[in-house]
Parts: sequence; C-alpha cells; structure tokens
Amino acid sequence: MQKTIGTLFIFSVFIFSGCNPPKDDQATVFQKIHDEVAANSKAYETLGDASEKIGHRLTGSENGAKAEEYTYNLLKGYGMDVKYHAFEVESWSRGEIDVQIGGQGKLANVPAVTLAHSPVEASISGEIVDMGNGVDADYEANPNAVKGKIALVYIGTLPNSPKGTPGLHRSEKTALAIQNGAKGIIIINQVPGGVLLTGTASVTGSLITIPAVCIGRENGMALKETLKSKKQYASVDMTNQSGLINARNVIATIKGSEFPDEKIIVGGHLDSWDLATGAIDNGIGSFAVLDMARTFNALNLKPRRTVQFVMFMGEEEGLLGSRKLVDEAIENGTIDQIKYVMNQDMSGNPKGFNAGGRDGAEAFFQAIGEEIKAIDPDFENAVSNGAGLHSDHQPFMLQGIPYASANSNLDRAIYGCYHSDCDAFNLVNKKHMETNVSRSSMMLYALADAETLPAKKLNDAETKTFLEGHDLKLKLQIGGDWRWED
Repeated sequence: MQKTIGTLFIFSVFIFSGCNPPKDDQATVFQKIHDEVAANSKAYETLGDASEKIGHRLTGSENGAKAEEYTYNLLKGYGMDVKYHAFEVESWSRGEIDVQIGGQGKLANVPAVTLAHSPVEASISGEIVDMGNGVDADYEANPNAVKGKIALVYIGTLPNSPKGTPGLHRSEKTALAIQNGAKGIIIINQVPGGVLLTGTASVTGSLITIPAVCIGRENGMALKETLKSKKQYASVDMTNQSGLINARNVIATIKGSEFPDEKIIVGGHLDSWDLATGAIDNGIGSFAVLDMARTFNALNLKPRRTVQFVMFMGEEEGLLGSRKLVDEAIENGTIDQIKYVMNQDMSGNPKGFNAGGRDGAEAFFQAIGEEIKAIDPDFENAVSNGAGLHSDHQPFMLQGIPYASANSNLDRAIYGCYHSDCDAFNLVNKKHMETNVSRSSMMLYALADAETLPAKKLNDAETKTFLEGHDLKLKLQIGGDWRWED
C-alpha cells in the first residue's frame, strides 16, 4: 500500500510540476514521420480536390482567392495556428491575342500565347530578326539588329551554342530585347508537339513596354530556317488587364520549444497560371507543404525553433508574396529572426537535397540524409550545392538567408506541360508526393531542431560575394535586383 501511494505521489508531482515527457531522439522522430505519412498523408487527395473544385489559382483572380481560403481552412481543420498575410500588388491577366507571321503582304495566323506582363493593349507590325538564344553575346554580335524590329529568341539554349552560353530566364531575355530597342519579342518554346508556354516576361512583376508572345517549337524552328534566306514579318495585336489587386499568403505556425524567435520557413507557391490547374507547378509543392504541416501537428512535433508553413501567392507574377513578406520583415526589424528557408517548387520524390550554395553546408545535409536513408532505403541521399533564382527563396537569399530545396526525381514527361494547358492533375504521381512529404518533413525537423544550423545569415558584403561566386550578378542586374555599386 505504501509503495502504491509513493508511486502515485511521484506521478502526481510529475504531472502537476508541468514537466514534459522526455523528448524523442531524432531517429525516433524520423520513424514517426515516415509512418504517419505512409498511413495518413492527405497531400494527393487535397490537391485533387482543389484541382476539381477551384481549377487554376491565378493571383488576384476569383480562383486565387478561393485557393487562399481553401488552404487556410484546411490548415485550420488540422488544428494549426494559421493566419492570412494580406498584400496589395499590381496583377496581370491575359485577354485577346492575334499573331500573324509570313512574307511581306502574306501573313498567316500562328498559334501563340501572350506572356505575362505584356502591355494592356498593343498593336505592332514589323520585320522579325533571329537573335538566337537572346543573350548578350547575340546582341553584341549584331549591334542595333533589332532596333525597331521584332526579336525572335529561343526559350532555352539552342543545340551547338557556344560553351558557357548563359541560361537566361524568359524575362531576362525580354529585358535584353527591350534594352536593344526591339518593339516586340517572339519566344520559341522548346517542347515539341505545338505546346504553348505562358509565364512572365517581366523581371520586376510590372508591365513591360513591348508585347511578348510564345509560339510552338515546330513553328518557331521553321521560322528560324526561313529567316536564313528570306525576310519575315509579323503583326501582333493583344489586349490584357492590369491593376491593383488584393492577395494573401497563408501562414501556419508551430512555435519553437527553446528558440521561439528563430524561424525556419518552409514554403511553396500556391498560385498558378491560368491555362490549366497548375497541378505540377506548383500544386505538388504547395500541397506537400500543407501535408508537412499536418504531419508535424498530428505528431505534436515541437522542434527547438519555430516553423512556419507558408503558401506564397504571386510567385508566377514576380515573387510578389515572398518579396512582400521579406520587405515587411526588413521594415519591422524581424528579418534576422528568419534563420533558414526550405523552398518547395515543383518538388517531388526527392533523391536528396540542395544545400543552397553554402560552403560547408553539404556535410549537414549528407549526415541527415544518411539518417533518412536508414528509414527509407530508396532515398539516394544525392546532395547538391547550387544557388539559383526565380522562385520564392530568392528574396530571402538576397538578404543573406540560407535556403535548401529538394532534389526532385519526377517523371520527365511532366516538364513538357510546364506553364501550359496540359498541367493538370492527371500528371500527379501520388507516391512522389508522399515521399516528398516524408523526406522533406524529416529534413525540416532536423533543421528546426539542430543545435547548430548548417549555415548562417550573411551580412551585406558577404551576400554580394556569395551572389557573384554563383554567377548571379548579371541576372540580378538585368532583373533590377542588384543593389551593390561596383
């Protein structure tokens, strides 16, 4: 009897003293994450439901607002602490387009799609000039060739291009065409089968001064061949809409157990273009983030640092939501609280993780990857260490904040539908979504709970050196994001 009373007393002291049970070690947490996702993942099902009920998720549209509300309610339903982060931005949507190409006086209609942030209204005609890849070297080799004319450029890098040809974004190629006096730009898609690609042609997310359109690979390459022997002309007529709109990032938070003011952000852009449902770009990434939040909450995970799960809006139109979040953090003095960012953009079935270009960071990701592999033997633990632009990590990276991302191993066929009218839910691989949720959740927990993070925030001078070291200076200058004087 005395032993029973003593046991009850000890148990009562444990309960009422506010003590918590011992914290699971990392291997145990990883196993719990793996088992929870395997048994209860909602990523595939919720993306399918949203694709059917909402459709595309264009920022500023009625569908975009529905997507914001859908994800807010989903996170609330998981029991999360969730809020809207509202912002006002200039948004763009397409209207009518007519593109005709041919010999002088013999123009014929060619299927085309308007590239975002083309003018609200444009009507041009003129000679077409083939500018190859549309990079600096092409304009330097033909000075003034496109002045007052229409530039024709390939969206990627043409076969047999000189070694070291930079792989510029369509917006950077458009900016160079404008700088060199072009009155319009026609971009050739690299995907066969007449697929038309959309996306922004603006490096800033603001309206550009010339019309920009995309035509299919077959028509574009035939046009290039004709231009070798004959002059060709085009007329481009378009109307679009632009104006201030309201949008909302959606943010769910799990407060850190030891360092609540230190934040690890995992985000994916919720918005998509309007030609299809955007299931791959970026439904698979953003709805994986939602399921990572569900997983953390279901397991009551409380890492040392605060974790924020963010649905960014406006990525496709110029990283609008992530820029706004970073700008406000700078203004209110909380930018130094953001210690790491994990970006989930078109991510799935990760074979490893990218360490974001930071010296020495690979060792951390490699070590954690071995722990993931011990639980999930199919994980390859292929660590890379590069830095790039044009996704929601960029505004954070420009403030010296380290980032990581999944090295995805998706079915190659899906990339033919990037930003096009075939980016629909039928492309989504359920298993690939679930492996991403599981492996990324493990890596996220390791980052948020680490005694020492694999990389620190860089100061302004260090950030400049980092960006130069990864050959990002030219691209940032073209985009107007290079803030340093030479």
